[in-house]
Amino acid sequence: MFRTVFAVGAMAIVGILAMKLMFGIFGALVGLFVVLLFWALKIAFIGLIIYLIIRVISPDTARKIKENVSGA
Repeated sequence: MFRTVFAVGAMAIVGILAMKLMFGIFGALVGLFVVLLFWALKIAFIGLIIYLIIRVISPDTARKIKENVSGA
């Protein structure tokens, strides 16, 4: 009984220390990754909007862009 309670308490302490390590030391890296991810998503979204506008205005140009990007 006491061994089980001690084991659960020890695992809780280990978990708290692991979270402190992850968000304390590696927090800056995780934050940088999230910022870069959002920038990449914004750039991809803007590229998609521009491509859709080109596709509506000039389908031939959009086809050429698609062929150049896909490498076909």
